[in-house]
Amino acid sequence: MPEGDTVYRTATVLTEALADKVLTRGELRHPRLSTVDLAGRTVVGVRTVGKHLFVRFDRNLSLHNHLGLDGAWHVYPLGGRRWRRPAHQVRAILTTPEDQAIGFTLHEMALLPTDEESRLVGHLGPDLLDPQWDRAEALRRLRSDGDREIGLALLDQRVVAGVGNVIKAEVCFMLGVSPWTPVSEVDTERAVDLSHTVLDDNKMRPDRRTTGDPRRGRGLWVYGRTRSGCLRCGGRIHVGAQGIGVRERIAYFCPRCQPGPITSRRFRTTS
Repeated sequence: MPEGDTVYRTATVLTEALADKVLTRGELRHPRLSTVDLAGRTVVGVRTVGKHLFVRFDRNLSLHNHLGLDGAWHVYPLGGRRWRRPAHQVRAILTTPEDQAIGFTLHEMALLPTDEESRLVGHLGPDLLDPQWDRAEALRRLRSDGDREIGLALLDQRVVAGVGNVIKAEVCFMLGVSPWTPVSEVDTERAVDLSHTVLDDNKMRPDRRTTGDPRRGRGLWVYGRTRSGCLRCGGRIHVGAQGIGVRERIAYFCPRCQPGPITSRRFRTTS
């Protein structure tokens, strides 16, 4: 699942393949962008802000995109192996004399002047993977609504940018609280620091880990462990509904290791 660490790693791969290269092909398969031809443009860099990604070109132009739940960028040697996903999912093709970067199922695609990127991401909270991220501002935003459930607060990109459902579940476990615990009852400094540390530790790691255990199936404490149980106590992992309507998300938690309020709504899952 693409979260801030995945997007950061994606940007690193794209930078290695595209930075300072002139595009021989630049095609965007989006209704509003289908007539755009980026061939001849030089890629000057790739920037991430939380889960948002900007591919920057010369002459003050940026391609914004969001990976959502199913988006991905793959880089292939030109003339090399076949794409790992079907062609109908392709939304962007950026080709250099050596490589091609293929964007699959990209969301929120837009072209805009590079110096106006803040129009799309200026409302977000501190990006936890920005080397100059503002810890004090992150704490201020998290503490601004003490009655809010900690799980929902961590997922709100206006509070901190980069945390998704996996990292939210793992951070709540490491805090020792249920995801429905009010922010006012949580160690907010530790919540922010854990979120930053988990993202930073995993930003260059394809197999996300929060436990420190590299063995297969032992990388996460609770997320996705409904069959195998809590990695700490071995107890059954519960899955509950958090949020309302279209914003409803699943929350994995161990009721034994994470005391506090829980939802009465449960999801059935086979993960």
